[in-house]
Amino acid sequence: MTLNSNDFPPEFRSEKAVVAVDFDGVVHNDFLGYHDGSVYGPVIKDSEIYLKAISANYSVVIHTAKARSDRPLINNKDGKTLVRDWLREHDLLQFVTEITAVKPRAILYIDDKAIRFQTWQKTELELRDLGII
Repeated sequence: MTLNSNDFPPEFRSEKAVVAVDFDGVVHNDFLGYHDGSVYGPVIKDSEIYLKAISANYSVVIHTAKARSDRPLINNKDGKTLVRDWLREHDLLQFVTEITAVKPRAILYIDDKAIRFQTWQKTELELRDLGII
């Protein structure tokens, strides 16, 4: 499916639309979980290919809890700086418009911990499969 400007609400048509991409588990392999709050893992396979492709037509906004202002400093750096440095080190920052801790206004969210809502009945099945309910 290809999206065009008429697929977006009017407020998006005059600006480059946003695709929101979660950081941990989507771009950054956080195989140790929170660990010590640092950004320690490798790039998830093919991240560069797809971030580049998405950024050709959309603004890529990385959203991550690491960028929250209440997170502790690591080596005197806040989480947003750690993520930015990691993206730069792995030559991915060029594809990213913004890094934020809040869910941005976007036409699409790419997140490893999401359930795509269609109906509550389908969501219930997924929640049951995950052991949430």
